[in-house]
Amino acid sequence: MHALLAINWEPQIRGILIIIISSTVLMGSVFLILGTNLGVRLGFLISLAALSGWMMLMALMWWTFGIGLKGDPPTWKAVAGQTILVGPDALKEAGVVNKPIDVTANSTAAQQATAIDTALQGNGWKKVASDAQNYGPSASAGGVEIESDGEFKAGQYQVVNVFDKGGARYPKINESIDFIAFLHKPHWIVVEVAALLPQRAEPGRAPAAAEIDTTQVHRYVYMVRDLGNVRVPAAEIAIGASFVFFTCCYLLHIRDRRVLVNRSGALAVSAAGPPSRV
Repeated sequence: MHALLAINWEPQIRGILIIIISSTVLMGSVFLILGTNLGVRLGFLISLAALSGWMMLMALMWWTFGIGLKGDPPTWKAVAGQTILVGPDALKEAGVVNKPIDVTANSTAAQQATAIDTALQGNGWKKVASDAQNYGPSASAGGVEIESDGEFKAGQYQVVNVFDKGGARYPKINESIDFIAFLHKPHWIVVEVAALLPQRAEPGRAPAAAEIDTTQVHRYVYMVRDLGNVRVPAAEIAIGASFVFFTCCYLLHIRDRRVLVNRSGALAVSAAGPPSRV
């Protein structure tokens, strides 16, 4: 009774038993029928060819549409050692801009942020509109990085700008024909983060609107796009199953050729009659 209760309540044991029983019933029943009618070796070869062919077709559908068994999705990854950049010199040292940013020594934080934004756009970085589709995920990824780094906590900062560069697909015949553009150039973003003024919470009143602290310099989160491997598991299954399927088909073809040769030789001997005795 205790063993039955463990199987009923433990999802790991129950799942393993379900997979073993279903696989045995599905593949074992087909192999049993084929083995009793065609023989053990031929029945196993045909059932293995059928199973691998079905897995090949299924994996090709997964591979084409990006469904089924998936790998890691595309994400923004922090540039190692150059994630949180503070000040114009840090942007130049990280390679975000090619030339030093002209900022006076007595410039305010707002003036410094304006000069950096102008330099970024002058170096090929495009400012992403706040209503663009990729603005929200990029800003969220930058917030995760700046919180995990310990620079700010939730509610202590605000994303003010997102800059985008690279990520073009190639090769292309022209801009409208890009069905063969399977390769991608590196894709970077810079998320501009500003510190907020501390807010005083008063009981019974709604929190005040967030205000940017103009005395603190802006932080810039430098990240690169990781395209992931969503279709890689499906591709591996498709390639492996196709190898097994075509191997089984080739072995079945060789067997049919041998059977044909053996039968033709037996027919020739029977047509010639028994050997004469001297």
